[in-house]
Amino acid sequence: MTASVRKNRVAAIDCGTNSIRLLVADLPAPDSRPSTPLTDVVRRMEIVRLGAGVDRTGRLAADAIERTRVALADYAHQISELGVDRVRMVATSASRDAANAGDFTAMVRATIGVDPEVVSGDEEARLSFDGAVRGLPASEPSPYLVVDIGGGSTEFVTGTQTVDHAISMDVGCVRMTERHLVTDPPNSAEIAAAERDITAAVRRALEVVPGRDAKTLVGLAGSVTTVAAIAMGLETYDPDRIHHARISAADVARVTDDLLVATRAQRLAIPVMHPGRADVIAAGALILRTVMAESGASAVVASEHDILDGIAWSLG
Repeated sequence: MTASVRKNRVAAIDCGTNSIRLLVADLPAPDSRPSTPLTDVVRRMEIVRLGAGVDRTGRLAADAIERTRVALADYAHQISELGVDRVRMVATSASRDAANAGDFTAMVRATIGVDPEVVSGDEEARLSFDGAVRGLPASEPSPYLVVDIGGGSTEFVTGTQTVDHAISMDVGCVRMTERHLVTDPPNSAEIAAAERDITAAVRRALEVVPGRDAKTLVGLAGSVTTVAAIAMGLETYDPDRIHHARISAADVARVTDDLLVATRAQRLAIPVMHPGRADVIAAGALILRTVMAESGASAVVASEHDILDGIAWSLG
């Protein structure tokens, strides 16, 4: 590997409520055309559930911090082997909410040698937008509504090539599952309570960001891509087929209904289901369905590129 390649090689780490993800990528040369994409070297994801119980206790659990440390140590080894020049780690909703966030920061510094940036909801939204919008097909018209459904929060962003409006709401697949969908499968009262919370949050968000005026809805993160994979009938999770797939509102509603009545064992048996996502996917799908209903979107464009890509681009 030449020094010129290494100079543009960056590592982005996104540590959210449910998962921790790594992207090692080569940035385009400074004289490249603006449309030149990142060159992926490694993309990885581990479910660590850092935010388990935070909504109830206000603290990160010791075992959750340890799960995250183990994954992060593995990432640090790979980053070193690949000759990365610059590293940025962003920590989102779980560590933003926790009273003992200092314990998490100390662990990250000791494990990977950089401090995690606990970004604001607005910055999280802007990074997500940048990662998602770069590379969208010309057939997908702007303005865009980009919705990033995380474990603890959901970001809503509107704009064209840059952000016009952004807001983060405290509804995510882990938070809504822990707060409402506690039986297996959830009963009608639990589903109704989750729907009330989610609908109220989505309506508040759409009062701030003009999502109903958007021409294209872009959905980010594992809840969206998993729903897309199920709707497409995939037998294996295929990021290349999922990326920029258009999923109709009717198909999202159908998949959501099926997930809400399925047991955890039945969700685990779905071929494209990541084991760490099976217990929270119904809430994630419900958030997506509500966003589409409230915004009037007839379809969602699923994107495999998101905040992780935005973090990488920010290192250029």
